[in-house]
Amino acid sequence: MFADLIRRLTEPAPQPFSDHDARHALAALMVRVARTDGYYAPDEVARIDSLLCARYALSPDEATALRQRAEELEAGAPDTVRFTRAIKEAVPYEDRLAVIEQLWEVALVDGHREAEEDALLRVVASLLGVNDRDSNIARQKAARE
Repeated sequence: MFADLIRRLTEPAPQPFSDHDARHALAALMVRVARTDGYYAPDEVARIDSLLCARYALSPDEATALRQRAEELEAGAPDTVRFTRAIKEAVPYEDRLAVIEQLWEVALVDGHREAEEDALLRVVASLLGVNDRDSNIARQKAARE
């Protein structure tokens, strides 16, 4: 399954992604954000699992399994563009705002706003077609969580 998804993510002109693929892409993007500063903290792992539970109505075990698959997917994917393309194709704009907010929650869960995470999230927001104003509002909401 992962080999097929990674192959589709790395094709020069990939086919449209399913909701299932977008789910894996979002989980992998959460992992990528968490790993960006070089430390994949337990509180980031817990936040990813919690967000996946809430977003997809998963049990804790299902969310953990999805995150673990996403960790493998993230490690094997060459760039972030592939993940954002899958999400952008499958998720309407309003829901992409929630995606950005959730990514900010992962980045800010440790209480530190790292430059690497800021830079990645600026790029991700742009690739998802989310404007700077809406991304900033999403960050502010996530900081209040």
